[in-house]
Amino acid sequence: MSADSLSRRTAFWLLFVLIFAWGLNWVSNKATLDYVTPVWATFFRTGPALLIMTLLCLFSGRLVRPVKADLPIIFSVGWLHMVGFSVLVSIGLQYLPAGLSIVLAYTTPLWVLPASRIFLKEPFGSRQILGLVIGMAGLAVILRPDQIDWSDRDVLLGHGLILLAAFSWAICIVYGRSHRFVTPTFELLPWQMLLAGVTQLVLAFVLEGVPRVEWNLKVLSLLGFSSVFGTVLAYWIMNTVNRGLPASITSMALLAVPIMGLICSALILNESISLSLWLATALIIGGIALATSARKR
Repeated sequence: MSADSLSRRTAFWLLFVLIFAWGLNWVSNKATLDYVTPVWATFFRTGPALLIMTLLCLFSGRLVRPVKADLPIIFSVGWLHMVGFSVLVSIGLQYLPAGLSIVLAYTTPLWVLPASRIFLKEPFGSRQILGLVIGMAGLAVILRPDQIDWSDRDVLLGHGLILLAAFSWAICIVYGRSHRFVTPTFELLPWQMLLAGVTQLVLAFVLEGVPRVEWNLKVLSLLGFSSVFGTVLAYWIMNTVNRGLPASITSMALLAVPIMGLICSALILNESISLSLWLATALIIGGIALATSARKR
């Protein structure tokens, strides 16, 4: 679908599909851990996605050899996002509910704000400061002593790993803003996935040994959903929608992903979403929206 043929209505519908797919993906990833160890789970999602993405680029004539100038973005996305974020989240999901995990992970833009100011010299005015304060207030609501058991090492480990994943994603985003792309982002995806897949495979063997999975239809369905809908379709939609809608609209709409994740985790996994978690989510999303809308203007 070309940029010219993409109507605004179609772009919004695709954006809704993306929000639903990414929100439901957290539920799928959490359920997968009942059958597959976390690092192997990330590899079993990346492997099929790599194959599908490579074939898509091959048959559409978009499989190209990356140039030297784009190697840094291949390594940053491959290692910081596809490996760092994905592996840390997968391990952290062992210890935390899916709903709480997605809210913690989506604090990423809060870490991007000061990092962009420090490393990219981007504007950081009163609205960005207020947005950051509001977002951090939401994180403080989650980390209140009466909300989590600070004596439980597994709970602390889960929170720490998810927040570390958010830091990793933030570093990737900040570098991506400064990178001067030569090759279109969609055509770099097979190479980023190849790097991520090889790295995940090595980590899986080192950390978890030979995989022991009782393969059944449910396991295949969960991994298949994450590979096809949570990864390949999601990246295609992002690439398509970004050519049909302003980036400001897309970025604001994607703030609905953690809300969708909370709803899906409550309906499918029967997780209890407390009022304080809804409050924290509202503060984090509101703070991000305030800060990013100010930066866009």
